[in-house]
Amino acid sequence: MALSWSVWFPFFLFDADWMGREVYHGDPKGNDSVAVKAYDAGVREGAFGLLLNSVVLGISSFLLEPMCQRMGARLVWAMSNFIVFACMAGTAIISLVSVNKYITEGIQHAIGENRAIKIASLVIFALLGFPLSITYSVPFSITADLTADTGGGQGLAIGVLNLAIVIPQMIVSLGAGPWDALFSGGNIPAFVLAPLFALAAGVTATLKLPNLSSGSFKSSGFHFG
Repeated sequence: MALSWSVWFPFFLFDADWMGREVYHGDPKGNDSVAVKAYDAGVREGAFGLLLNSVVLGISSFLLEPMCQRMGARLVWAMSNFIVFACMAGTAIISLVSVNKYITEGIQHAIGENRAIKIASLVIFALLGFPLSITYSVPFSITADLTADTGGGQGLAIGVLNLAIVIPQMIVSLGAGPWDALFSGGNIPAFVLAPLFALAAGVTATLKLPNLSSGSFKSSGFHFG
């Protein structure tokens, strides 16, 4: 869980900035008005990408229960981490290609000539909605199932699980800036490191999580009255 959230927080914190800087080659503090406008356009496009992400997340949430009942929660959780690995590796590749194109062709190509790169970025934003829906629900279901018969109770277990979220959040918040600064700034260093954590999370989930009954996952659903 901690490994997974060590991937998500760089994305949550820097996704729009990544679009503005690495994809659109803008600079919010630039002296050139073209660079500032490029950054603003990238941030707006990043916000649209987050909208797509939320739409996919919402649709995917309805598929989790049948998926977990058919495949098992452990496999679904591991699969989500491997999908995040592929997507975050894609962001690193897009960053390197986009920056190289910017260096070789100049800033005049930042707005109009990198359409394929921008579309690929939005596709990754959208695809990440699927594993994010899994991250928001399946680990908690697994924890509740594994601790159902323990003396400490499910509430305590979920509280401990939350530490695996807030601790990576603090580490990423405090460490991402200095880490990026070691490599002359930008978001590429954090986005290159993120897929390594996702890969480790997927391998760990595959090897370490116990086998659960495919019917053990049950969505809380909607309750009325």
